[in-house]
Amino acid sequence: MESKFYQAGKHRAEKVQELFAAIARRYDLLNDIMSAGLHRRWKRRLVELALGEGEAGSRKRVLDLCCGTGDIALAFARAGADVTGADFTEEMLRVAEARCGAGGTTAEGTKDLNSQAGRPRNVSWVRADALRLPFPDNSFDVVSVGYGLRNLADIERGLREILRVLKPGERFLSLDFGKPESTAFRAPYFGYLRVVLPILGRVFCGDPDTHGYILASLRDYPAQKGIEELMISCGYRDCGFEEFCLGSMAINYGVKPK
Repeated sequence: MESKFYQAGKHRAEKVQELFAAIARRYDLLNDIMSAGLHRRWKRRLVELALGEGEAGSRKRVLDLCCGTGDIALAFARAGADVTGADFTEEMLRVAEARCGAGGTTAEGTKDLNSQAGRPRNVSWVRADALRLPFPDNSFDVVSVGYGLRNLADIERGLREILRVLKPGERFLSLDFGKPESTAFRAPYFGYLRVVLPILGRVFCGDPDTHGYILASLRDYPAQKGIEELMISCGYRDCGFEEFCLGSMAINYGVKPK
């Protein structure tokens, strides 16, 4: 499956930015439809792994990178962390800011089930490139990425930049599409991505390529095992991953050495 929004090489970032500008206002709705709402559970699990199950996030400084419309950043904020949500697509940040300022609604005006009413005071938004972060070394207790690592023009460079801004002994986590090992499940999984998602893109965004992009980008993405190996080679320690839905989704994690 090809997509006009997927282009390897020097124009990769430009095309990704064009894609997310086009889908920003429908992004949350389509995430619910594509995953039958399960993405909410996976994102809650990412926050639990980052902060510790049952623990408050107070005094934790969190960078939610490639934050999109801000649902993961707001989940960290509700847990008590001080959060910076960063994304390089202005249209996505506008939706995130609207989600905060509208007392718990999405950009489309519908109730946002991911947030609570009232503007949180412990979250801020910044436009930033994941490959050139505008933060000093050793700035954050947690760095998270939700469905963004796969979209970087240079994943290794992004991982090294994340390692730079992470404090020693602290954790990075990334939730993204995976590649199932089961051959019996892999065929219907990729079939769903190949056939159903472009239909959703056409219906809701007027362009099948907006969601045909997912399979195109997954083709060259090293997925959970490859990301674990890449993180180790970049200098992370205690690396691993947690899988969902037979490996079709996964959270990779690792720690910056002390």
